[in-house]
Amino acid sequence: MVGKILRWCIRLITLGSSLAVLFLFIIFLVVLGGLFHEIKPTVPNGAALVLRPVGNVVEKSTIDEFTMFINEVSGGKGRRETVFQDLLDAVNNGATDKRIKMMVIDSSSMGNIGLNQIKTLGRAIENFKKNNKVVIAVGDSFNQTQYYLASYSDEIYMNPMGDVMLHGFGVFRIYLKQFLDDFRVHFHIFKVGSYKSALEPFIRNDMSGEAKEANRVWLSNLWNVYCDDIAQQRGLTPQAIKDHIDKLVSNVRSVKGNSGRLALNAGLIDGLKTHNELEDYLVSLTGKGANGGGYKKVDSADYLDATGSSFSSSDEEDKNLIAVIVCQGNIIHAKGEPEQIASMDISEEIRQARENKAVKALVLRIDSGGGSAFASEYIRQEILRTKQAGKPVVVSMGSMAASGGYWLAADADAILASPYTLTGSIGIFGAFPSFQESLAHYGIFSDGMGTTRIAGDGDPTRTLGVETEQAIQLKVQHGYQQFLEVVAAGRGMEKSRVEKVAEGRVWDGATAQSLGLVDKLGDLNDAVAEAASIAGIKTFSPALMEEKLSPGQEFLKQLSQSAMGMLPVDHQFILLPKSEITRLVELINHHFDFFLRTGDPVGLYSHCLLPPGAFTY
Repeated sequence: MVGKILRWCIRLITLGSSLAVLFLFIIFLVVLGGLFHEIKPTVPNGAALVLRPVGNVVEKSTIDEFTMFINEVSGGKGRRETVFQDLLDAVNNGATDKRIKMMVIDSSSMGNIGLNQIKTLGRAIENFKKNNKVVIAVGDSFNQTQYYLASYSDEIYMNPMGDVMLHGFGVFRIYLKQFLDDFRVHFHIFKVGSYKSALEPFIRNDMSGEAKEANRVWLSNLWNVYCDDIAQQRGLTPQAIKDHIDKLVSNVRSVKGNSGRLALNAGLIDGLKTHNELEDYLVSLTGKGANGGGYKKVDSADYLDATGSSFSSSDEEDKNLIAVIVCQGNIIHAKGEPEQIASMDISEEIRQARENKAVKALVLRIDSGGGSAFASEYIRQEILRTKQAGKPVVVSMGSMAASGGYWLAADADAILASPYTLTGSIGIFGAFPSFQESLAHYGIFSDGMGTTRIAGDGDPTRTLGVETEQAIQLKVQHGYQQFLEVVAAGRGMEKSRVEKVAEGRVWDGATAQSLGLVDKLGDLNDAVAEAASIAGIKTFSPALMEEKLSPGQEFLKQLSQSAMGMLPVDHQFILLPKSEITRLVELINHHFDFFLRTGDPVGLYSHCLLPPGAFTY
């Protein structure tokens, strides 16, 4: 009923611009939030904990609470996402909660998620099972990441019409040289590093041999880890999984095209069940839910509201805190958006952690392909000041901590990564497009005069002069040497040794550890424990450092959280398959969004354009 009333109010606001209606709506929210602020979801005894990620799984939220609330009450059409730590906390809390009998994993609404995140979540699921609690995964179909998560369960059930879509890992990019030549666009390219392939799409029509060599190594390593993990969970051999894919045609022919039967015969799933059959099976395990509504269950988001997060508040003064700062997205200078690593925003969070007496150490959770070299150095200086203040700094690498992401990590007292982490890519580049020939083809010309020979350089309607090109290349080379020196000093390595693993080459986490770029393999919890150990404290609490909100922002946040708690959980939301056109647009946007939204004051970038996680779908 409440949801219907809220949706009605939203429609009024959408249809009309009356300030009076908007004012009444806000008053309604205030009253609603005040009435139900203290009410927490109930957890029925003997319930199944439903782990159901919705949208992309992120390290920190990029959508504010008010926007999420509006998305919910307007029918759930807006962008959605799930914070990874929330999933992890729900599983960990449920492992020892006597009210939780079992777990159901439903990944049907899950978007992008890092393989490193699934591996960490898998460890928590294994611990959950050690408490004599069954884990069941369900789905109409499974893509590669959905199946990887499902593999950690005791039983996997799929719709008879479904498919387990395993096809291996690959990296494929769009190359524009012919397109740019046809439109007479000339890119001036400046880079250092034989393997620094970020600019190849502008100067080639295919992947270079160096890029293929580097990609082949880390792709093979990650694929082996993936197959090994699934084989271990499913009681199969890694080779059996690879044969399932490599002999696709004969395997499909053997079951006369029945994908569900193929997955069952291969041992990838435990049974084929329709929605009704699955519901009846879960009811037999938990009993009926309240008012006879299906099986007895509690959604992980509601469960976390009832049990609490593992992170403390950074405002607490009576504890030993390990501050955690999430650095997620492209690195840009100045201030930015939630999905970016803005140098001034992150530096302010680091400063707050350094000046907080309760904070004994700092953990940076980095999930980034890099970006502005200037911004990376700006943040690094704040990290150095924190170390000089006597507070250890530990880096926890997510799915990717490469190029500028590694620049941030290099000076940490310890670096931890997942076997799935992509890191390294130590290199620098710059690029400048010139449209002089394109415009001239259509009868448009640029002319003028300046006080120096290079006064017109930097104007995209004119080509760069030879002197400017040479000067920029020298600056890029200097930036590369600076990067090498940062890594050498931070990692305690000889510069010549760093040069051998640099050249813009990307490494997987395990290989990076063997090369000295990473200290240990582990997740965020391991990094927090490592930071506490270096700081010499045994009792501590992790605290998430976040940007301070204005009074108005804090009001909206509290109000939205209160009102969200009253909305019914939408168990019918399904992440519908994307059209091929939508996927193409997203692919192009991913490859080239960096050049549109990442600015460096001097035009030098340390960035890796490999799409973290995207190669698994």
